[in-house]
Formats: sequence, C-alpha cells, structure tokens
Amino acid sequence: MRKGWRDHLHEVIFEADTPGGKLFDVVLLAAIVLSVTAVVLESVAGIRARWGAQLRTLEWIFTALFSVEYVLRLASVRRPSRYALSFFGIVDLLAVIPTYLSVLVAGTQSLLIIRVLRLLRVFRVLKLVQYVDEADFLATAIRASARKVFIFLGTVLTLVLIVGTAMFLIESDTPGFSNIPESIYWAIVTLTTVGYGDIAPQTVLGRMLASVVMILGYAIIAVPTGIVTAEMSATRWRTVSTQACPGCSVEGHTPDAKFCRICGANM
Repeated sequence: MRKGWRDHLHEVIFEADTPGGKLFDVVLLAAIVLSVTAVVLESVAGIRARWGAQLRTLEWIFTALFSVEYVLRLASVRRPSRYALSFFGIVDLLAVIPTYLSVLVAGTQSLLIIRVLRLLRVFRVLKLVQYVDEADFLATAIRASARKVFIFLGTVLTLVLIVGTAMFLIESDTPGFSNIPESIYWAIVTLTTVGYGDIAPQTVLGRMLASVVMILGYAIIAVPTGIVTAEMSATRWRTVSTQACPGCSVEGHTPDAKFCRICGANM
C-alpha cells in the first residue's frame, strides 16, 4: 500500500526506526538542549547584561522552530485532538507558549524551562527499549495505587488540621502560632520532616506534641512508598515497543501489536 504525505511525515516526526526519523529526533533533542541552556544563561545577570539580546533572539528562533514542529505533529496524525491532549502534546504546546506570553507579561519566558521534559523522548530515539518498558511498568503501578495514595493524602490533611489547631491552642501566645493557618503550616513542615525552624513551640506541652509529630512523620513518609511498592509487586511486567500510533501518536504498545490500544488505528 502506497504511503501518503501524512504517513511519510509521521514516519519522520514520530518514528526513530528510519535514518530520516532518527536524524529529525537527534536534531530536535539538540535544539531542546540548546534552548534550555539559553534560558538558564539568560537568568544570570552578568550574562544577560552582555548577551541578553542574542539570547532573546535565539529564544525566538527556537520558539518558531518548535511552533512549526508542533503544527507538523498535529498534521501528521489522523486524530490531532488526541495528540494535543496527550502528555507530550501538552508539553510541546507549553514549550512555546511562554515566549509569546512574554510579550504581554515580562519574565514569563523563564517558564520555557519546561522544554526539558521533551528530553524524555531520548529513550525512544536511542532505542533504549528497556527504559521504555520500565517507565511503562512504573506508570502502571502508580496508576493502580492512585486511589490509595489519595486516601492517604486525605488522612494526612486531616491530621495536620487537627495538629495545627491543637498547637494553636497550646502556643497561642508564642510568635508564629497567632492563627490556625500558620499553625497548620508548622504542622506540615514538621510532619514532612522538612523542619525549617522558622516557627518553634516554646511550652512543654507544645514541645511534647511536636516530638510526637516528628516521630510520626517518619512513619508517614514510608506509607506512600509501601503502597507503590506493593502495586509494583502485583503489576505484571509488560514488554512494549517504541512504535507510535499513526492515528493518535500514543506509544507503549506490545511489539506484536497490530492495532492501537487507544484509538484502534492500524500500526
């Protein structure tokens, strides 16, 4: 069957199996690295004072190239809306918006650092299939444990509300505990074992409660790790390929897949 222009475009942009496709992806990754480097350098006052104009010009050049690339990606798939709403589709869009937004709001170009997320494609480009497999395995385990983690976070939120209110009643005369929101902030910082130290209880009862919260924090940190680990043990390992669906650009199919697991398009 003869391939149309969309199939050829999809092969170059989304696949790394052909020389043209791999060259496109390698050039794209290099451009992403250079653009992120330019954003980082522009944040340094000395460099910005001397090379600010040149860095801004580079930023607009990269933004223009990434904008054209984003449009071509949409044009190369049969269902553009599916790609636009996918993880990489959203990241690709966010990678160009800050530059245009900086025309209206100064400083927003620093948000271009989100382009670094596009480097995740390196695993597919370099054909590191084992990393793609492991990423898919981890994502499956995280999705399976999402409800348990959500319930856990709800429990932690309830706990910090109670502890924060209790500390407000105990330390109401101590600077930093003048209201319940500030006391809740202290409870979150203490329970997560961050311990900034900007607010500290002064009374004996307050320090006793703080000690309990500190010890409890170590136990709480282990809970989400245990939940995800348990799901990883229960998740069946599934080998995936690096092929992208020509219909919606979704990856993560098994090597022998004939149809897309999302939209049903021919692979």
